[in-house]
Amino acid sequence: MDFTKLGGLVPAVVQDFSTDKVLMLGFMNQEALDQTRETGKVTFFSRSKNRLWTKGESSGNHLIVKDIISDCDDDTLLIKAEPEGPVCHTGADTCFNESNSDGIRFINHLEKIIKNRHEDPVEKSYTSSLFNDGINKIAQKLGEEAVELIIEAKDDNKELFKNEAADLIYHLLVLLEAKKIPLSEVVDILKKRHQSS
Repeated sequence: MDFTKLGGLVPAVVQDFSTDKVLMLGFMNQEALDQTRETGKVTFFSRSKNRLWTKGESSGNHLIVKDIISDCDDDTLLIKAEPEGPVCHTGADTCFNESNSDGIRFINHLEKIIKNRHEDPVEKSYTSSLFNDGINKIAQKLGEEAVELIIEAKDDNKELFKNEAADLIYHLLVLLEAKKIPLSEVVDILKKRHQSS
């Protein structure tokens, strides 16, 4: 990194790893960058405090590093991170007062829960019981949910239709986990199809 242009500092844009939403902007010197890499928590050089400052050191809302990328001139950093709570000191999701919640982020969260129920079964969990019943039962259940969605599509009750669509997506995630295929690999196929269409 070229720390010479801004007197030993470089801007560090922090982006949510899951949603791609820009969370905040801070500055890093070499020491802050080294500490960020060592601890896995985003650490800045605070110009107002004139010291290193780990985001969340007082609030507990750390930014967990997933990737660090430098720009083409090696004088700006893009930090992809997972926030452990609101990012802004005001309590907002981002320092730009934008919401950082979306459906895709929840789907990723749900996928992690399903994986956990598979690897560490819970006795009264419906999800765990599906895995216990085996892949044939999971596939059968997905088929049933698809048929129920088709039936609801023919009627005018949007709430029932949305509920059946939710059931179908949930059971698809369960089947993907049973097959050890992350949803991201299916999304990659959609991206490739989109590029060629």
